[in-house]
Amino acid sequence: MSGHVYILASRRYGTLYTGVTSDLAQRTFQHRGGLVPGFTKKYGVKRLVYVETFDDIRDAIIREKRIKEWKRDWKIELIERDNPMWDDLATTMFGLPPIPQRAPRPRHPGESRDP
Repeated sequence: MSGHVYILASRRYGTLYTGVTSDLAQRTFQHRGGLVPGFTKKYGVKRLVYVETFDDIRDAIIREKRIKEWKRDWKIELIERDNPMWDDLATTMFGLPPIPQRAPRPRHPGESRDP
């Protein structure tokens, strides 16, 4: 059985989520519709910005676990290598309507507000 590792984003440079699935179209539809309870629904993470496909789901699971351990900057580099504008890949892959881009915040939510 094949598998996919995917990264969703709330917006360009926004909140990121890394997942794995054997049915990327269905899983993307679930995330976009808010049908998946938890992190992605709570933080509005719906934009499909990165996908890797594997012949064996077990390889996809291993890759997902590795990516989840990465620093945020490394994940951003991975996304921007193939998708520099953070386009919603679900529009071209599955014909879903685009999710409008929102402007990035001036600083990362985890950054200190002190100078």
